[in-house]
Amino acid sequence: MVDVGLTAPHFLFSGFRLAFLPDLDTELARRVAGLGYELVELRQGGTARRPLLQVRIERLEGAPDRRVTVDDCGLVSRALEAWLDATGIGGGQYVLEVSSPGMDRPLRRPDEWGRFAGRLVEVLVPSLHGRFQARILGLVDGPEPAVELEFPKGDRHTVPLSKIKEARLAIEW
Repeated sequence: MVDVGLTAPHFLFSGFRLAFLPDLDTELARRVAGLGYELVELRQGGTARRPLLQVRIERLEGAPDRRVTVDDCGLVSRALEAWLDATGIGGGQYVLEVSSPGMDRPLRRPDEWGRFAGRLVEVLVPSLHGRFQARILGLVDGPEPAVELEFPKGDRHTVPLSKIKEARLAIEW
């Protein structure tokens, strides 16, 4: 059994988002990693009386050939529920949803861009004036993390990751 700890961080409601000390993303990522998974995405919503936490997980690098199953989601959900109950979030009236990130998973960190080199991605790059589909050619070495993208007409651009506002894997049929 993995020790996911039950120390209760302080929390407060900020609109409909829960503000944790330490950061909720960081705390959930640590707990999920302790179970052998990666926190890909955390979405918060709901109301102050019934907060909603949507957690997207993926297996850690050690098992790239194995997809997240319903049993995996159940394991992570039970572990997070025990911790959330101990913190008293929403008076125990929170909604927790744990799932895989799906085929259109978000890309945020440099290691994710490297892992999905060769794949088609939908990116929002304000400095290039819009949302585009492009193929990930790979990470570019330099002082700032960047990725080389090939656009449909064959144009290639090196884009600093800091300039990409949003990115998701595109579904290729």
